[in-house]
Formats: sequence, structure tokens, C-alpha cells
Amino acid sequence: MSLRRALCVFLASCAIAGSASGQTLREDPRVARALELARTWLEAQRAYERIPGISAAIVHDQEVLWEGGFGSADAASGRPASADTIYSICSISKLFTSVAVMRQRDAGKLHLEDPVGKHLSWFRLKKTRGEGDVTIEGLLTHASGLPRESDYPYWSAPDFRFPTHEQIIERIASQEALYSPETYFQYSNLGLTLAGEVVAATSGMSYDAYARENILRPLGLTSTTTEMPEAERGKRLAVGYTTLDREGRRQPLPFFTTRGIAPAAGYASTAGDLGRFASWQFRLLKNGGSEILKATTLREMHRVHWVEPDFETLWGLGFQVWHKESTTSVGHGGSCPGYRAHLLLVPEDRVATMFLANAQGVAALAWALKLHDIVAPQVRAAVKEPGKAKTPDPSLRSYTGAYTAQPWAGEVAVLPWEDGLALLFLPTMEPVKDLVKLKKTGEHTFQRIREDETLGEAVVFEMGPDGRAARFTQHSNVHERIR
Repeated sequence: MSLRRALCVFLASCAIAGSASGQTLREDPRVARALELARTWLEAQRAYERIPGISAAIVHDQEVLWEGGFGSADAASGRPASADTIYSICSISKLFTSVAVMRQRDAGKLHLEDPVGKHLSWFRLKKTRGEGDVTIEGLLTHASGLPRESDYPYWSAPDFRFPTHEQIIERIASQEALYSPETYFQYSNLGLTLAGEVVAATSGMSYDAYARENILRPLGLTSTTTEMPEAERGKRLAVGYTTLDREGRRQPLPFFTTRGIAPAAGYASTAGDLGRFASWQFRLLKNGGSEILKATTLREMHRVHWVEPDFETLWGLGFQVWHKESTTSVGHGGSCPGYRAHLLLVPEDRVATMFLANAQGVAALAWALKLHDIVAPQVRAAVKEPGKAKTPDPSLRSYTGAYTAQPWAGEVAVLPWEDGLALLFLPTMEPVKDLVKLKKTGEHTFQRIREDETLGEAVVFEMGPDGRAARFTQHSNVHERIR
């Protein structure tokens, strides 16, 4: 590693750790309350959806606001999930491959408009769908017209037989394009596999060696590998599970490696490492210059390069792009046998959320978005007006905890929120929208705050002998403390 890269990694780690002399952002009361809500929601929602284990991280710029895990990395052994648990991140691999391609572009080794065949002499796909060359840019934007997969049934259970590099080459000459290049969006694992092959061909290194030497090691991503780490089976690697069957059960799935498909779907990582990957992007965008990539190149990757006619499918160079109201976010999801993951970055507020689960049938993007919805508004407030948050009333802690809802309605969490408390009925996939805010109006008595700020019905707590609330009453219904 060069001295410059080593210094960048050191400075980044110092910044992420926070300053010992001043308040970190996560210590701001507004952010701290949001993080408590995020943890409470994650823990409960995981249990209600019967996901064996989840790990997540939330970062702002160079600071880790929170990272952790809930449930089990291995349900059989009870090994707990944590921020350091390793998961398949599957198609998030494509971001690392795209970074590698653009790094080679910056080095003058290739051009985005280059035909793939210029660098891969064996690329001889049938041209039965019109004219035009498959370009490197087409690979990164999924606009190449290529089929989704190499012609092997590697997503099929029980053995998931992914092809080798040699098998991909052998079979590709008999594959046929689905569309003419630059006609439609067609998500393609084959396309990003070929992008990895271009990196290897233009660098004179294996794909794995290139990624390790030029991306993973310089960024300090010590728990990220281009393939599933067999040495971590039974240790840090989470066991993957199926979606819920009709009887509400999940079954463990066998270990797999993606072999020749690794540039598109092979990577394994942790919530913590993905947080460092996000912080690198925020650092580069803010500081400019060059670290792994030029800052201008990363901005180019985040910009939209392909738009479908419905304007709902937006793609940058490797990155998927979402635009909702005034917020633009970038990132990628991953779905492999037994695993779901998502990395979501909002460059404007420099907040990123990472969510990983060791089960199928989990809407990973929705989880990552909800974490952002919980934390980002409080981060923006803390950044805009540092030190302006009111110190929370410590006596409110005697009411917080988990209580019974009705037998048919899950449970309800009582949390500190703004100047008072809030109720959150669980499970829910709308943890912010479903918050019921409360204002203290008497001894052990609160009232619901309506949207128009007027006060509604009373919520009355009854205290136990330990000084904590034992139960509360709302609408004449009693909710008993369960923890």
C-alpha cells in the first residue's frame, strides 16, 4: 500500500471513531433517540418476520452512528448475528466491479465506448437481434441487450453449480442477445461478469487479485472477499435460509461459491465493511481529488446514464439510482440463495444504511429505506443546529420499554421521542409513520399529540415497586410491561 493510501485509511478510521474532545453526532439527543427507535424496530420486526439473523449499520459521512445485529447467524447453534457477521452480498458485488472498471478507465486502459470484444477476444455472442456492439458502458448500465445469465442453471437447488471462467467462455458463443444494444434495460449477471473479465484482461491480474490490491485492501475492508469465505463456515459466516414456507418454517441452504460469476454476485462482506465502503464515497465526494477513483469519476458513476421510458428504472454506472420527491439515493441490492442485502447512500445528507439478512423473502431495500427515514431527518437537524437539542428528561426512562398490545396485535414499544414519549405498535414496516407521539400532562399521565398539535386521549401509566411503569392504560385498555 502506498503511503498516501495508508494515510487515507488511517485518517478515515480516526474520523469514523469520532473525536474524544467533542460530542459525536450519535450523542446528539435527536440522533440518539432515532437510533434507539431504529434498534427497537429492527429487533422486533426481525422476530415477527422470523428472519434468523440480521445485521445493519448506519453511517453519517465518516462517523458510524450505529452498527449491530439481532438474532442468529446460525439458528442451529444459536451463534448470534453482529456487525461483524459475514453474509453473501451477492449483487452488491457489482458496485466493486464497476469501481474496478472505472479505475481502469481512469488509468487509460479502456474507454466506456469500447466494444467488449476489443478486450475479450473470445466474446463472440450471436447477433440475431439487430446491429451494434456490446460496449463496456452497456455492461455497467444493463443496457447491453445481453441475457440475464450465463447459460447454466446455477440458481437451481440443491447444489447451485456456478460455472467456471472456462465454462463461461465455452458456452457464450452459443448464447444469443435478447435485444439490440442500448434498446432496453435488461438486468444481467452475465454483463457484470464480463465487466470483471475486462478488468482482468486490461490489468494483467486475476480479478480477485486486482480487487484485493486496488480496492479492498486500500479501503481497509478486511472482512470483504470476492468469494464466499469457506474458512469462515461455522465461525463468522452466516448460514443462509430459505423464504418462509406455508407452515411458517425456513430451511438452511447449502454453502455455495459463485466461481466465474464472482464479479457479478460472489462477494461476501459485513455491515461494518459496507459502512466503510459508504464512508469512502462520502469522503471522496466531499474532499475531491483521488482515492481509489477520481472524485469526478465517482460522481459520474452516481449520475443517471440509463432511463427506461417509464422513468422508474434509473441506472448509473454500476449504481442503481432512486429519486423520490427531492431526495436522490444510490446503491445496490443483493439476493443469493439464503441471503438478502442492500446498501443505500444519500449523497446529499451523507447518510448511508446497510441491511443484511441470512434469509430469502426479505425486502432488504425496504428495510434500508426505513432506517434512513428514521435517522436522516434527525441527522439533518443535528448538523444544521448542533447543540440545540433539548436534554431529555431522565425521568421518562421509567416508562420506556415493551408492553403487550392486544392478544391479536403484537406488542407496543414506549420510546423517548422529541420532548416526550412515543408509542410504536409492532410489527410494522412504517416505523416513522406509525409513531404515536405523547406529551406529559400530569403525574404519570400523557396525552396523544394529534397531527394538528391538539391533544387527544390520555395514556396513564401505573408504576411498579421497582420505580418503573408496570402497565399503561389507553382507551380503557390495559397494556402490561413485558420487558
